[in-house]
Amino acid sequence: MTGSSSVNKLCPVGCASCSALNGCLSCKPRLFFHLELDGMRQRGACLSSCPWGHYGTRSPHINTCARCKEDCAFCFSESFCTRCHPSHFLFRGKCVKSCPHGLTSNTVLRECTECPVGCEACVRRKMCGRCRADLYFLHGQCHLACPSGSEPDVQLMQCVLQVHCEVGDWTDWGPCIQKRSTRTYRRGEETRTRQVLRSPSVYADPCPHVSEFRKCFITKR
Repeated sequence: MTGSSSVNKLCPVGCASCSALNGCLSCKPRLFFHLELDGMRQRGACLSSCPWGHYGTRSPHINTCARCKEDCAFCFSESFCTRCHPSHFLFRGKCVKSCPHGLTSNTVLRECTECPVGCEACVRRKMCGRCRADLYFLHGQCHLACPSGSEPDVQLMQCVLQVHCEVGDWTDWGPCIQKRSTRTYRRGEETRTRQVLRSPSVYADPCPHVSEFRKCFITKR
């Protein structure tokens, strides 16, 4: 019984019938029959899903794995590809060598991607990864001028968050001190200050003054 078609414990999992020479000859219900290379020989196997580069076809008599088109790495059917080989890009279920006008050849996703205006390379649909040299990048979009709340970084050609100045509370007024230039008897000047907690970015409004002076009377000890 070694070379004959049979159903026994020697058959691989999923086989309805097999032979020692050719492997599976038929499969159990719902499984796909697939020919695998075993050295120079092809052997039948029964699989729950078809391997990459193949798609499943079902019929009343047998379910088989058929090979995708040459330029297609994964496919849903003979006429609908879902991922292309590195030399091609996916466009509407087909694999093309170059993308149509208005679409970017996305080398990461291996597909033709719809890009925002002014974008040279997309990460995904309508999400830019690199803008034209004269445009600023912000959140996947390209801008001629940075929108409100942001400002241009001309080194990186990006719009960065605009940072506003932040100052602390005023200190108490200092002691009344008579300056040498002040000749008026018992008249002096006292000072109070506040610290800059956060410096403004390049194009933001400058910080308000951080020191104040006022006239005062020197208390006689």
